[in-house]
Amino acid sequence: MPSPAPKEAVTDASHLYEVERRARHCERPGFRITELTLSPAQTVPWHTHTNVSDTFYVLEGAMRLFVQNPKETIELKPGQIYQVVPGRPHLVTNAGAGSMTFLVLQGVGEYDYVPMV
Repeated sequence: MPSPAPKEAVTDASHLYEVERRARHCERPGFRITELTLSPAQTVPWHTHTNVSDTFYVLEGAMRLFVQNPKETIELKPGQIYQVVPGRPHLVTNAGAGSMTFLVLQGVGEYDYVPMV
């Protein structure tokens, strides 16, 4: 299945998808750390970033991360980490029955969120 075509980039994606909780722990030029909590029904939709990588670190629960180019499914548990490089489409889901909390470290570079659908 080919990757969906990207849409226009935004610098704040918080209005594009719902989460149980969102907290910004650090924000500096070219780098930020955000904590997100997803219910079992919530996802961070398919998207990519032009310049920054997303580094995911699971604090609680289980994450299922879908990526393209090449197509992979990654399962992360508390204490595990995975980095998605700039330009690689990805989708974040909660793989458990309860809430899932994770940190996403984004950088180094200008942040953007490019929706894929």
